[in-house]
Amino acid sequence: MEPAPAAHDAAAASGDHPAAEGLDAGEAGGLNRRDREILAFERQWWKYAGAKEQAIRELFDMSATRYYQVLNSLIDTPEALAADPMLVKRLRRLRASRQRQRSARRLGIEI
Repeated sequence: MEPAPAAHDAAAASGDHPAAEGLDAGEAGGLNRRDREILAFERQWWKYAGAKEQAIRELFDMSATRYYQVLNSLIDTPEALAADPMLVKRLRRLRASRQRQRSARRLGIEI
């Protein structure tokens, strides 16, 4: 059972963040704690109750826009790739696909 949002905030403040399960410093390479937590959240965000944007605000205390800026920078780093290659490659593929779709729409091309 998932803890209430207040419990998420308390867990994040205490360092026992539920999204960081399974990642230790050796596994995560040179990533800082927030970066490891972001990767862990992306790996299992659907497990959190409510909308993803709401969970982002509660867990990371940032807007969804800022979160995605940080995530996009993060998945371009070799440290993130080393920490979780399958997740990072999947996120990169999704990003590239969205970029292709946007470009095609602008050019009036059907994909």
